Amino acid sequence: MGKMQVVRVAIIGAGGGGLCALRHLMGPRTLKKTDGDGDHQGVQFEAVCFEQAAKVGGTWAYTDQVGRDEHGNSIHSSMYKNLKTNLPKQCMAFPDFPFHNDLPSFIGHEDVQNYLEDYADSFGILKYIQFYRQVQLVKPMHDKDSRYGLRWEVTTRSVLDPQDDGETDVYDAVLMGNGNYAIPFLPTLPGSESYEGQIVHSHNYRRPEPYRDQVVVMLGANASGQDIALELSDVAKKVYISHNKAHLQSRFPDNVKEKPGIERLDANYKITFLDNTSVNADSLILCTGYHYDYSFLAPECGIEVKDFRVTPLYKHLVNTKFPTMAVLGICKRIVPFPFFDIQVQFFRAVLEGSVVLPNEADMNEDTECDYQERLSKGRPHRYSHEMSGCMFQYLNELADMACVERIPKNYEVIYDLVAFQRKTDVMNYKKMNFALNDKGDGYVVL
Repeated sequence: MGKMQVVRVAIIGAGGGGLCALRHLMGPRTLKKTDGDGDHQGVQFEAVCFEQAAKVGGTWAYTDQVGRDEHGNSIHSSMYKNLKTNLPKQCMAFPDFPFHNDLPSFIGHEDVQNYLEDYADSFGILKYIQFYRQVQLVKPMHDKDSRYGLRWEVTTRSVLDPQDDGETDVYDAVLMGNGNYAIPFLPTLPGSESYEGQIVHSHNYRRPEPYRDQVVVMLGANASGQDIALELSDVAKKVYISHNKAHLQSRFPDNVKEKPGIERLDANYKITFLDNTSVNADSLILCTGYHYDYSFLAPECGIEVKDFRVTPLYKHLVNTKFPTMAVLGICKRIVPFPFFDIQVQFFRAVLEGSVVLPNEADMNEDTECDYQERLSKGRPHRYSHEMSGCMFQYLNELADMACVERIPKNYEVIYDLVAFQRKTDVMNYKKMNFALNDKGDGYVVL
């Protein structure tokens, strides 16, 4: 067996994606069917994870704070106090690390935070994380002596020291797990300067009590819009869900009504909808999604974001210009932790050399074909990374290319059932409890 080559990897963010990356690069190795003699293609990883917060968890690390923290950084988490997951733990867990048996299927954010802390402890990866460390700049540098012909300059600074000018180190690869739920997308609404009510993005929503006896309009009908509307229905006088999607199939409480998108805002708390009806609302909550943020990447990295599409990424993951850079979890409508698990193993296989990528032109062509296929199916440009109906096919493709185990079939079975229940019975689906069957390819509803 030849000499091991050390590959230094910089991981950005210690949320679920970053922890998963550390687990597969630095944690105890789970031998797969193609590992053979276990020499990992002659590669030994040396990873460091930079996390600007005080602890692991990323968006799952709940805080009552909104706006900026005591160090002047934007609050990262979008969790609200009473949030319950909209996926059951049985299809939410990393495949090799189940949630505790004594938890119900739908769990609170604090349970997920505890789970991620347990995951980090169990795999012994906390020692590779530098907390309170913010990435300032990532820049490629050609290096003919590198295994990949390229290295990365990564500049970080302490968030605790305003005088810190930063320090730069060099890595062979960069894996970004900095999350997609920290920079709110704020749509331009005509007349918003005249509106006298409160306008808040769901990123800054924490609890229902401030909305007691109010009329509230929610703009957006995805998971957060529906969940917060249900929560507010217990305290608010009236809640309107404003959106341009097809009519919601589920029944809602009597004081929750659907409306089309917003035409404009006016004085006297007036909100006019696209059907020319209007209401006087005390508050408007924007459930309008988030921006991708890679502002720490130098332009030479080649990563661009245009109208919610990140390019040039092969398989929604690998930078086609510099394939030693990967962006974890940018896709929507996914099961995040299993999704990270397959993506990380695929990227590890790329770095090891057991997956040989096509050339840049062919990867870009593959990416364009995927994009055009989505457009041909009627998906708008901004849904370029949406995985509805194709997530498990995508994950199976990556797993097969990397010769690692696929996500167990029961994940897909439960995911599909819950997706249907959420669409048709949003008021009750989180009361369901599941147990996996003995064969591991299905479930029992308890």
